[in-house]
Amino acid sequence: MLLGRTLKSSTFRLALVCIAVFSGTVFALLGYVYWATTDFVRTRSDREISADRAVLVQTYEKAGRDGLADLVTRRVAGRELEAGVYVLADPARGVLAGNLRSWPPGLRGPQGWADVEVPDGAGHIRLRATYETLPDGSRLLVGRSLDELDRFVGIIKTALVYGGILTLVLATVAGVFVTRRTVGRIEAMNAAAREIMQCRLGNRIPLRGTQDEWDQLGENLNAMLDRIEELVREVGQVSDNVAHDLRTPLTRLRGRLEQASQEADRERCQALIADTTRELDVVLTMFSSLLRISRIEVLDPRVAFRIVDLDRVAGEVAELFDAAAEERGGHVKFEGTGRVPVLGDRGLLFDAISNLVDNAIRHGGSGDVQVTVRNDDQHPTVSVADHGPGIPLEERKHVLKRFYRIERSRSNPGSGLGLSLVAVVARLHQAQLDMGDNGPGLKIQLRFPPAGSSVDDPIRARPQEAAG
Repeated sequence: MLLGRTLKSSTFRLALVCIAVFSGTVFALLGYVYWATTDFVRTRSDREISADRAVLVQTYEKAGRDGLADLVTRRVAGRELEAGVYVLADPARGVLAGNLRSWPPGLRGPQGWADVEVPDGAGHIRLRATYETLPDGSRLLVGRSLDELDRFVGIIKTALVYGGILTLVLATVAGVFVTRRTVGRIEAMNAAAREIMQCRLGNRIPLRGTQDEWDQLGENLNAMLDRIEELVREVGQVSDNVAHDLRTPLTRLRGRLEQASQEADRERCQALIADTTRELDVVLTMFSSLLRISRIEVLDPRVAFRIVDLDRVAGEVAELFDAAAEERGGHVKFEGTGRVPVLGDRGLLFDAISNLVDNAIRHGGSGDVQVTVRNDDQHPTVSVADHGPGIPLEERKHVLKRFYRIERSRSNPGSGLGLSLVAVVARLHQAQLDMGDNGPGLKIQLRFPPAGSSVDDPIRARPQEAAG
């Protein structure tokens, strides 16, 4: 089955293309080696024949035909044809000296080069020879046997053929091996994906510990699955919290509407309707906050980020909420250090700080809230601290989830979306969100990257660590 998938895979087809290109290149290279080698051997043989011919022609010029005949006779004495072929013939092509019985037929013209076959015992021998007509009409032929050259070329040809076949086989085996390995890794990922699609969200892509690109892909997919599983759990928790938090106000709304429909007193009826309207406003505010969080997560406003004065934004929030703190017998105190630039969206930063201050006022007991802005090692930082009961350490990792509220806060008005909005804005601005004890009370801090940086690391929310 794996072999069938291997042969049908795109990786195998790509491997075949690579094998074809590689094999074509190798065979072209081997062909060039064959051609260059045989050409070199033939050229060298022709040079040796030409040099031998030149010696014989010089002898003829010095000693005449008889001297040349004597030299040819000495050359061929006791030598086989493979060692060299020499023929001196008269103008009528009768052999005067040499190791051939007759002038080879088919040699036309007064001079030239030719490959000829001559009898040698029971068979024939192929020659590479040069011939020419001497001034007295005599004809001279000097040649070498091609058998040795043919054997050498045959050896080269055989080596090249076997080398090419071996290269093709090894390339094919390597391609199949690499393809099967790739298909095996892909099939393992597909099997894990199929199990995950069957609602087994706890399954993960198997890793081999090789730290190659497949392991890196598996690690990224596993991280994505971890995040998806977390989001699924959060969605389930949100559904439960929404049902829990909406059941009470919707029940009260229904009861008041029933009372209003049965109330004969017009003023009493209008009062019930007014109370119902206020209760509806609370529910609508809850859904508006939820919709705003969703829009921030889906749409990316970072393309419109500008340099914002964090000190000024926090100061405006402190001034806005000071009146609300006075109603509870406290104040919102602001401490800044002058202009503190941060790259971000002014409206979102205002909303995030406002939610922090509003939570501190409502849950901080005395109503006293401290808002502080500073540059912490070139990192713009804003912190909001109160003197209330704080948040238990084991609850801090949950309060950033939507609609999550600790038990003692469920009797107070609220939707459980304030800190969720703060977490989303922090993530969008690549800010580090910390929660810590204020001794007594809670201190929440947002630490932004420098305004001129291009930090691309994921947002780190560490509510379990102290911020001070």
